[in-house]
Amino acid sequence: MSHRLADLSRHPPTLKLFQWVSRLGDWPAWVLLSLCQPLWHGREGWMIAAHWGVTAAVAALVYRTLKTRLCRERPYITFTTIRCSMPPVDRYSFPSGHTLHAVMFLLLITPTTPSLLPVVFPLALLIAASRVVLGLHYLSDVLVGALLGGGLAWLSHLLLHISVGWL
Repeated sequence: MSHRLADLSRHPPTLKLFQWVSRLGDWPAWVLLSLCQPLWHGREGWMIAAHWGVTAAVAALVYRTLKTRLCRERPYITFTTIRCSMPPVDRYSFPSGHTLHAVMFLLLITPTTPSLLPVVFPLALLIAASRVVLGLHYLSDVLVGALLGGGLAWLSHLLLHISVGWL
């Protein structure tokens, strides 16, 4: 399945779309959404943005720890039939940090700003797909990234609710 999805990158308009979406998933989409929270929620928006920032920092730590300990080679390294359509940040693929953060922010946005779901849900799906299409991740890397992102968002909501009774 990863091979078939990676073959989509051979179509130039598809390649450009997924490269653009992947770059949004590097950080710009999530920082922009976080910084806009005070515009939508006033003073409470700063607390939402801080909550998201702390959650993202923990997620980055978990992701980096797993990635450097598990050391799974990227698909384009293992299979010469899969081309690398975008420069990777590092050598290893497991788990997908882009997908982890996309799903995590999708679930963080859901209770606070559900009006953004029609934009953020498809964006999260495209970011996850982009990682396989660009030859940077296996489908399993993306699925595990999504599960980790979902778990971290859930845990973050739970801990925030318990500690301050908020959200």
